[in-house]
Amino acid sequence: MVANSEIQRIARLTPLTDVLASFDLSVGHVAPREEALAKAVGLTLAADVVIAAGHPKTVLALRDGYAVRSGQTNDASAYAPAPLSPAPLRIDVGEPLPADADAVIAFDAVTMRGAQAEALAAVAPGEGVLPPDADATVGLKLQLTGARLRRVDVALMIALGVDRVIVREPRVRIVGAGNNDIIHGASALIASAIEAESGIAVTSNATLEAALNDENVDAVVAIGGTGSGRNDASVRTLARVGRVEFHGIGITPGETTALGFVGTRPVLLLPGRIDAAFAGWLTVGRRMLARLAFRLIEEQPFSAELARKIASPLGLAEVIPVRRRLGRVEPLAAGYLPIQALARAEGWVLVPADSEGYPAGTRVVVRPWP
Repeated sequence: MVANSEIQRIARLTPLTDVLASFDLSVGHVAPREEALAKAVGLTLAADVVIAAGHPKTVLALRDGYAVRSGQTNDASAYAPAPLSPAPLRIDVGEPLPADADAVIAFDAVTMRGAQAEALAAVAPGEGVLPPDADATVGLKLQLTGARLRRVDVALMIALGVDRVIVREPRVRIVGAGNNDIIHGASALIASAIEAESGIAVTSNATLEAALNDENVDAVVAIGGTGSGRNDASVRTLARVGRVEFHGIGITPGETTALGFVGTRPVLLLPGRIDAAFAGWLTVGRRMLARLAFRLIEEQPFSAELARKIASPLGLAEVIPVRRRLGRVEPLAAGYLPIQALARAEGWVLVPADSEGYPAGTRVVVRPWP
């Protein structure tokens, strides 16, 4: 018989809100570094991107045509062409405008009568041109610290002459406390989620103790060994190597999730069930990673009406996978989340701990499924 002292137990469930609030004081930001802009897609900015020079520096043509003085085209029409003297210069889009011109007139609005060019339509001053600093002024903050660089951000920065940026990219070691398909699947899921959210997932066959002692990473996420099973020892291992801040968080699934530190490195211990591991990552892990990178979680939630009611236990924040059906969303599972339900899910709803759920017809906030 196993002595009670050898069984890994949860003393109390800490509310999810309390765990997340602790991050502000306990989880620090990783050190910033410089990165080539072309390699920085998806990374989190550690400094504002400030434009050093206005763009464009001079007046440019916004369309192909002829550079003209707009005053010469006043009242011009096909019935009363206006003479253009001297003959206008042809100009291509993006080329600097001649000093004596203030507009670009389209090709089909100019005709030649012998050697004389004539305008068939009037153009206003500044028509067809891009004035100086119209795209960006000196000192413009194109993106702010904490923003994650999108592909469009990189393209625009290249166009404005930016070639390097300051970023944060947390290195997170993933370790599985067990050797089965569920652990492997959960590990792959968490690793891909980290890579998708500005981090580097470091995977290997290292033991949990070796991972905890790895000073080359900024955080550790372990899957499995958080319960009271015969082989569950992840929490005791963390307590021996570092310290445990929370064991047992008020979320379902995922009640046995634990959080602690080795030195200043945060350690997230997720349950060995794939649904519980995923719920722990969605509610706790993503916030930890965002804190390390010093960025806001960038979600695109949408509001939708529930097709069926959600019943949830008081005292636990609950993750509910949902899918869209005829303009509404329907819950797919609660409590234990079968793999088939996770596979069909298109988003998830978080029911707060002080709620017993929502009746059908309630509008809920649906967060995107990773």
